[in-house]
Amino acid sequence: ILGNECKNMNLMHLKYLVEVEKTGSITKAASNLFMGQPNISKEIKEVETEFGSPMFKRISKGVEPTEKGMAFLECAKTIIAQLEKMETILKPEDSELTTFKIAIPRASYIAHAFSNFINSLDRSEKLAMNFRETNAISALNGIADGEYSYAVIRFEEEYEDFFLSLLRDKDLYYEEIWNFPYVALLAEKDELARSETFSSADLDGYIEIVQGDTTVPYLSSSYLRRNNAVEHSRIFVYDRGSQFDLLDNVPRSYMWVSPFTDSQLHHFRLVQRCCSDDHSRGKDLLVMPKHYKQTDLDKAFLEEVKRVRDSLKELY
Repeated sequence: ILGNECKNMNLMHLKYLVEVEKTGSITKAASNLFMGQPNISKEIKEVETEFGSPMFKRISKGVEPTEKGMAFLECAKTIIAQLEKMETILKPEDSELTTFKIAIPRASYIAHAFSNFINSLDRSEKLAMNFRETNAISALNGIADGEYSYAVIRFEEEYEDFFLSLLRDKDLYYEEIWNFPYVALLAEKDELARSETFSSADLDGYIEIVQGDTTVPYLSSSYLRRNNAVEHSRIFVYDRGSQFDLLDNVPRSYMWVSPFTDSQLHHFRLVQRCCSDDHSRGKDLLVMPKHYKQTDLDKAFLEEVKRVRDSLKELY
């Protein structure tokens, strides 16, 4: 049934079709695959053109496979299963290798906890670490693709309904790690560093450093969250390291962050200060597939994250 007519079809096309059949809805399948509905509809149309026959028919509750489509999908499932089996066979075996795969926001307290966690490990054990700092949507995509076992995602508190709805739709487990107050990160030589607090008006003439890839889909960008903020220039960055150089070398610059540890502030010659008329908060959530079973390494890392968090909670 997969003759020469379908020679241009790839594995992702097959997975799209199987997901539509499983959910009975193009909209639901697109959501599960983190795709837009028009995109997946286009992919289905291309497959149907190659196949020369409709794959699905519309019903009152969504869609269901046509008779030919059902036969096609049975073959597609077999192909997907066989390819996954081949990948397993070809993957190098190393029974002694322990893997650790996680995505986190660009949160310095979590990075600090990760360093402590690494230093606590037995160096004689063979480990493969995949530790990536990225935005919430990218982290969720990574979980869906199997790139990460779990993730910590961050969002503005005002966007909580959006993200919790998304997590429920994806049938993901989640728990709150920290509901934290945003603080301003400044160079210790900055004039605002002399007092423990400041007001929004004091930021007039300052440059805000912003992570450039944290825009929430269908919602306003995170840097617009402060309705009473003074209009000022912004520098968009895409990694955590460059922000420290900018804060140190660009006079009158600042960044909104989750609280830092004292050792990090000292190392980068920075201070953190509260804004007296801005009470914005952020949330960090632990997210993982409901069937995922945490390893001892996972548990040790998360315990260290919570230990560092608790030490900062006492201050904020």
